[in-house]
Amino acid sequence: MKLFAVMFLVAVLSGCASGISGTVRLVDANNKPLPANIATPEGAVVNMINTSAAVESASHSVTTKADGKYESAKDMIKPGKYKVEVTHLGFQTETRSVEVGKFSSETVDVDLKRIQEGRRKTIKGNRSDEDMIVNPGEVNIQPPSM
Repeated sequence: MKLFAVMFLVAVLSGCASGISGTVRLVDANNKPLPANIATPEGAVVNMINTSAAVESASHSVTTKADGKYESAKDMIKPGKYKVEVTHLGFQTETRSVEVGKFSSETVDVDLKRIQEGRRKTIKGNRSDEDMIVNPGEVNIQPPSM
């Protein structure tokens, strides 16, 4: 009987994978929800960065559905400490920290505040190399010539 109970417990726990899920809500400067005809949370990007893992397995990203809900893909979240970063065009980026256990799922709900038009920053022409923004995926490093 004890063996059966242990096997049942192992079967139940093996079906409970680690994960991160939640809801993104868009709000105005006064934290009041924005109506769907003004903005929808669909397409917000949720980056889940494992700060305690090797680089090659450290991050996972998903986008929100029309209702603002998101969920990590199966088997993509390993136990560890995560930085959950939510971005959406026209809204302030929000970051939360969460620790995910071996058989636990964590819920991270986020309200994104709308950026006021007058506070948006624009990128103008570069005046020096210091002003340039470089995408690391586009850098071609050559060995020095002798």
